[in-house]
Amino acid sequence: MAANGGEQITKVLFCGSHFPASHNYTREYLQDYPSIQVDDVPLDEVPEVIANYHLCVVKMMKMNSHVISGAKQMKLIMQFGVGLEGVDIDAATRSGIKVARIPGDVCGNAASCAEMAIYLMLGLLRKQNDMQRAIKQRKLGDPTGETLLGKTVFILGFGNIGIHLAKRLRPFGVKIIATKRSWTSNLKDSCRGSCQNDVHGDLVDEKGSHEDIYKFSSKADIVVCCLTQNRETVGIVNRSFISSMRKGALLVNIARGGLLDYEAVYHSLESNHLGGLGIDVAWTEPFNPDDPILKFNNVIITPHVAGVTEHSYRSMAKVVGDVAIQLHEGRTLTGIELVN
Repeated sequence: MAANGGEQITKVLFCGSHFPASHNYTREYLQDYPSIQVDDVPLDEVPEVIANYHLCVVKMMKMNSHVISGAKQMKLIMQFGVGLEGVDIDAATRSGIKVARIPGDVCGNAASCAEMAIYLMLGLLRKQNDMQRAIKQRKLGDPTGETLLGKTVFILGFGNIGIHLAKRLRPFGVKIIATKRSWTSNLKDSCRGSCQNDVHGDLVDEKGSHEDIYKFSSKADIVVCCLTQNRETVGIVNRSFISSMRKGALLVNIARGGLLDYEAVYHSLESNHLGGLGIDVAWTEPFNPDDPILKFNNVIITPHVAGVTEHSYRSMAKVVGDVAIQLHEGRTLTGIELVN
């Protein structure tokens, strides 16, 4: 740790100015710990200063091998949330740096994302953009929307977010179908040894594996992407997948923008095969406000705020703050999931 007038200082680096509540709440949480310094640094300046820090919260930073090679004092690279697809974990491991995420089921992030998915579903079903136009045109009783009641919802990726989404969808009177590579590992991870076997079985009306995604998409009125993005899932919602969906079905993504093939989505909206698109994550972020996909009336886009709630961010700021304290005091790190 760095020394300041004889006192050891642990320095925490937040990469970039986006998601400001992350560093602001962490700074607030640590305000009574003068020996811990929290800085938020513009993305393009991170490579120049990373050598000065001991703990890095990456957010949207692409933490490649070149950047990591300069992190000479770094002990831990972590995400303010779950996604680590921007971190070269192998490079960090070679440099002796631990990499971690904050489990979404313990900090409210998964619940917040599940609520956003429902918000997007309802916004598309009740024709949010048309309602705004009706207000401007002084119309009443228009447009005619649809209900969630009776719909079939396909949860593509039944992890923590999928579980929370299924719990919240049940009261709406929907049929829930879901796919996951391994249902056994899901139950083990989500229960953490404290619940009965198949505890989430009653949440799903039909379970499938990765090989069933086309079959399930053909049955659904709404497809919700809850997958982790990796080499196998990038672009998984492509032309073939969308073609297998029912004409007029809705597509919602609250996971990662790269799961969707932009051209395939655009053309399916243009041809009216896709009934609507609701996304909180995009192909490029920040999202381009002039993107031609916004010309479609049945598109709702939010600025990557699914997990950005007071409850979720205060909880995650506490995790980061506690880890910084533990790192400073040389104690075992808790509240995070190490991946290397």
